[in-house]
Amino acid sequence: MSASIYQRPKNAMQSGKALTDQWILEFEQSEARKADPLMGWTGSGDTQAQVQLRFASKEEAVAYAEKYGIAARVHATPNKTLKIQAYADNFK
Repeated sequence: MSASIYQRPKNAMQSGKALTDQWILEFEQSEARKADPLMGWTGSGDTQAQVQLRFASKEEAVAYAEKYGIAARVHATPNKTLKIQAYADNFK
C-alpha cells in the first residue's frame, strides 16, 4: 500500500489561505479505473483511493504512515514568491 503526503494547496477560486496549513495523506490507486457498461461512468473497486486523511503537521502524517507500515512519499511544498509591483506598472 503506497500513499503520498502533501500540504493542501491554496484554493484558486478564493484569495484566502484557509486550511492551507493542513497536511494530506492520500492513498494511490491500486487498480485501474474502468467504464461501467450500463451507465458509462468510470469507477473501480479500490476503496483506499477514496480515503484522504488530514493532519496538522508533516511529522504527524509521516509518523502515522510509519506506524501502520504505509510506504509514503512526501511532496515538498513549493516556495511562495510574491511579485511586488506598483499599480502604475500596468500602464507602461
